[in-house]
Order: sequence, then C-alpha cells, then structure tokens
Amino acid sequence: MILILIEVFIGFAAGLTVGAGFVAFLTVLGIIPRLIQLSKTSKYVKSYEAAVILGAMFGVYLSFVGVPLNVSIPVTIVWGLLHGVFVGMLAAALTEVLNVFPVLAKRIGMENSLLWLLMALVFGKVFGSLFQWIIFVK
Repeated sequence: MILILIEVFIGFAAGLTVGAGFVAFLTVLGIIPRLIQLSKTSKYVKSYEAAVILGAMFGVYLSFVGVPLNVSIPVTIVWGLLHGVFVGMLAAALTEVLNVFPVLAKRIGMENSLLWLLMALVFGKVFGSLFQWIIFVK
C-alpha cells in the first residue's frame, strides 16, 4: 500500500512538473497573448484559457486511455487541421522569439527576398508532410 502511494505521489509530482514546463513554454513564447493581439479578441481571454486547459486535459486523457477513437474522415481532417494550426503557431512563435528567419536571410544574402524564403519553407513543409502521409502512412 505504501509503494502505491509513493508511485501516486511521484506520478502526480511528475505531472505537475511537465504541466508547469508546458505552461512556462507557452508563456515564454507568448503564443496566446500574441494570438489575442493579432485577432483583436481580448474580450475572449477566458475562452482562450478554458480552451488551453480543456485541450491539455483531453490530450492527457487520450494519452492514458488505451481505447482507439473511431471517427469519420471529416472529423479526422478537422482534428489534423487543429493539430497543424497548433504546431504551426508554436513554430512561428518560436521563430519570432528567436528571430531565426531574419538572421538566416541575412547570412545567406537573401534580405530582400525574405518573403520568398518563408514561402519556400512553408510550402516545403506542407508538401513534405503530404508526401509522407500519402506515400508512407496508409
């Protein structure tokens, strides 16, 4: 019984640590405040907070439940689009914080073609992802 309580305590502490790290990561990158600023939706701050919390909780639930979700293709498409939006916003926030693309454009001599560089990266990522899913994942 004591061993089970110790395991519960360690699991809870590890979950708090990972959760705090996730929140700190989102806070440092400023994804949500930037999204609110760009979309001019400051009156929906509580909705953003609820969406992040519910999304994290649902993700944890899906991670621990061994039951596969059998959903239709349109639901799967929407699910994938939402994941893509999240990952894209995370990557954009990270690059904005680090100023990666302006530094890269300057280093390779493409200061005047930054838009073309960004579009090449975006389309390369999109086509690469589609290629992987169409060819290798069936």
